[in-house]
Amino acid sequence: MNDTQPHILLIDDEKIALTNLSHVLEREGYRITACMDGESGLKAMEKSAFDLVLTDLRMPGIDGMEVLKHIKATTPDVPVIMITGHATLDSAVDAMKAGAYHYIAKPFRLAEAREVVRGALELRKIRNENNELKERIDHLAGQATIITQDLAMQRLLETGKQIAETDASVVIHGESGTGKELLARYIHDNSQRADKAFLAFNCGALHEEIAASELFGHEKGAFTGALNTKIGLFEAADGGTLFLDEVAELPLLMQVKLLRVLQERELMRVGSVNPIDIDVRIIAASNRDLKQAVDDGKMRDDLFFRLNVVTLSLPPLRERRDDIPLLAYYLLRKYSVMMGRDVQEISTEAMQRLVEYDYPGNIRELSNFIERGVALTQDNTLDVQHLPQSLGAFTVKVFKPEMAATPTTLQEQEVEHILNVLKMTDGNRTQAARMLGIDRVSLWRKLKKLGIDTK
Repeated sequence: MNDTQPHILLIDDEKIALTNLSHVLEREGYRITACMDGESGLKAMEKSAFDLVLTDLRMPGIDGMEVLKHIKATTPDVPVIMITGHATLDSAVDAMKAGAYHYIAKPFRLAEAREVVRGALELRKIRNENNELKERIDHLAGQATIITQDLAMQRLLETGKQIAETDASVVIHGESGTGKELLARYIHDNSQRADKAFLAFNCGALHEEIAASELFGHEKGAFTGALNTKIGLFEAADGGTLFLDEVAELPLLMQVKLLRVLQERELMRVGSVNPIDIDVRIIAASNRDLKQAVDDGKMRDDLFFRLNVVTLSLPPLRERRDDIPLLAYYLLRKYSVMMGRDVQEISTEAMQRLVEYDYPGNIRELSNFIERGVALTQDNTLDVQHLPQSLGAFTVKVFKPEMAATPTTLQEQEVEHILNVLKMTDGNRTQAARMLGIDRVSLWRKLKKLGIDTK
């Protein structure tokens, strides 16, 4: 065995049970440290780091509940599985409410024990990977870097910092590509949950069964293809923040399930009847007016009111043009480092093109332009020839069509905008989807829904 293998601590005062479970888990390739009582188990934790702890619930002296409390206080990221007899199942459920990951009952069903252990280690892996990724991002760019000198954006960030001090639910409204997830990260990083996970989930274009599995997890065999137990995003984000993008796109039945989880602060995995307590802050986002979605019957009003405690509106990039040079140079440095290039400057003409463009895809589109430019640049200056031809061929006027004599509806405005982008890309749906900040399937669905014929 080597140090890269998961290290598991077993605590049980029954020698036979301890030996049998040790042998089963060792055959799975895990490193095992076995202790006969709670006191020696806690001493072992002082000497070594563990990825998972399995502890008997009832033991003389320091029992399983005391072990659980100690772990939650000192190493809360380490999952704990309770070992119990059938006579103490109620106590095991109480332990789960206190923070235990799950329980296994004596006599052990080996297949069940293996699956519960794998699920707990999967949760541990997700949390570790998330923390490692966060550290890398923080090292390169600082926490939730939002580049701005725009006064309206600065006021928005101040509001976001104030909201971060509470656990109030937040809805972020803004066009695709304006940085809704980045603002959500900013709120998370300035909150008391900053040392816990921040996870994001796009609610659009997913079948109800898949969405439920992703959010709430599932048990092995819950549906066709569920070969293993899976931890959902709510569980993985426990103690932290879950960002739900395009929340109004969730099927109505899923909205009911989401509302229940938010109200009860507990969930059940698909295929399970065992509730799991969760403590997750929700930040939702949408590029559409959620109140209008309620009026259109696309979103439940009770879910809307549950989420819409505080609303933050992100301005599109075309309304903060003074930020474009700052963002362009930030992205230039970012992609230069990523690609191992030494691109240091943006020519005056190239910058003028960037500033004058109207960005239907907002910051995401600007990022694509700069990434493309850095990839094509052979010297230290990004010039006009390194930018897409469309950026020079189309000006701001393309994206500011003349207003009709009578006010148009939101749907008519959306149709107009999509047609402009399709015109700009000569009908290329892949490019149009990229500029709109959505995938090709989502664009196809919008075209079908809005009755747009581009053939």
